[in-house]
Amino acid sequence: ELEDQLATKSKTLDELKQCLGFNSSAEQTPEAQPVALAELSEMLGNLINEVAQLKTSMRSILEQWRVYEEAHEEVSLMTMRYLYCTDQCKPSEVSLEALRNQVKTLQ
Repeated sequence: ELEDQLATKSKTLDELKQCLGFNSSAEQTPEAQPVALAELSEMLGNLINEVAQLKTSMRSILEQWRVYEEAHEEVSLMTMRYLYCTDQCKPSEVSLEALRNQVKTLQ
């Protein structure tokens, strides 16, 4: 979506450049200059609005990314704790005979 918006902005910028090139040519009459300037002004206003929308969109995306990173960090920590607990809390594998010997020793 952002790539599409940036492509649109690029097109608009190219159009502005073309208009400026056309305005500077000797073929343009003085009467047409105010119309071209009004068009350029309108295009510039549209471009400014679109850039503002992109900034807002990027802020939202950055905020979502920050939330994702925090959640990822928390899940990673919980996973490490889980792995540690499962490693440390494994029941020892003792044979029945070894348990009988321990009981006899304790008695």
